[in-house]
Amino acid sequence: MARARIDDGAGRAAVRAALAAVAAGNSASRDIRAQAVRYTLQLLAEQAEGNTLEVRVPPFGAVQCVAGPRHTRGTPPNVIETDAATWLALATGALPWADGLASGAIHASGSRATLIGHVPVLPLP
Repeated sequence: MARARIDDGAGRAAVRAALAAVAAGNSASRDIRAQAVRYTLQLLAEQAEGNTLEVRVPPFGAVQCVAGPRHTRGTPPNVIETDAATWLALATGALPWADGLASGAIHASGSRATLIGHVPVLPLP
């Protein structure tokens, strides 16, 4: 059974609240961070349909995305994993892919483990 889709209004509000908390030097509530991460992962999966790459943002969610060879069993060959703050920065355009990768905040394994051309999913001014 598929997960319920997060409403765009609620998702955008969660992303803005999470980013505002970070900008103020605080951390948003776990519920706000979870909704913001899940919403932006949902956008990624919709914008980059496929099953070649698994993007993980523990403990909040993971999606398979990007067109190409389908992964069906065992450990996925192409995986990207990062924390919630880094993911939200990537998803909104505040952090370029190359900078996140170079800093070690993003862990990418596999020949197709890149989000170049797929992030940001929700550019914010």
